Amino acid sequence: MKIEFVKMQATGNDYIYIDCFKQNIGNPSELAVKMSVRQFSVGSDGVILVMPSKIADGRMRMFNADGSEGKMCGNGIRCVAKFLYDEGYVKKDTLTVETASGVKAVKLDIKYGKCVGATVDMGYASFNPKDIPVLFENEVIRQKIGDFEYTCVSMGNPHGVCFTEGIDNMDIQTPGNLLQNSPLFPQSVNAEFCEVDGENLKMRVWERGSGETLACGTGACASVAAAVKTGRLPYGKEIKVSLKGGDLYIKCDSDYHITMTGEAKRVYRGIYELKD
Repeated sequence: MKIEFVKMQATGNDYIYIDCFKQNIGNPSELAVKMSVRQFSVGSDGVILVMPSKIADGRMRMFNADGSEGKMCGNGIRCVAKFLYDEGYVKKDTLTVETASGVKAVKLDIKYGKCVGATVDMGYASFNPKDIPVLFENEVIRQKIGDFEYTCVSMGNPHGVCFTEGIDNMDIQTPGNLLQNSPLFPQSVNAEFCEVDGENLKMRVWERGSGETLACGTGACASVAAAVKTGRLPYGKEIKVSLKGGDLYIKCDSDYHITMTGEAKRVYRGIYELKD
């Protein structure tokens, strides 16, 4: 079976995008594992299916490199919006994308007839333990787990945000794995390690199902929300979040409504031959 795909990246978060308007994928979890292996296959952070939707302009399903299905990918949704526009499925600069975390509105940045980036209405950050989920009765604002203190946030998927110093040379694998494997998080969790830089943030991320990645859009949103919640950054201002893969611009309002702006780029097209 031959599968057509487009490799795309947004701030270094690279996924394999498959057009499910034209082809059906029977076992996307297994396919994600096979295609995501670097050096020996296409190589990526995972696979995202771009699909028809009955309630939005398009639908996305994302699968991490280990085959687990995620609810939302902030960098991925910008590439999905670019895919829908560039492939001609929509011809407007504002569109909607159905995700496992609800329908998101996306405003496209169009230059010379192509989408080069987007601003996404990410909805509201939640500190409610049941939304994350995390097994505490009250909001987890400053909770020590292992050697680090975390703020727990949901952006439609779970995040544990740690504010510390010297993140450039920090080993994030050990605390990241410790947090993800903690029984406090029944659905595991993404771990963000942040350093406040004036009124901006530097961030590294250890993603569930993928390990360290160059960027995480929902993680950047969660980190800014946590910084506002703990009084480290102001609300209502666009915050630059610097990641290994580039910069994202996050705005958190006083009610924790979040918008995210960043690039979206196509790398190449390809055909993957899936062997039985």
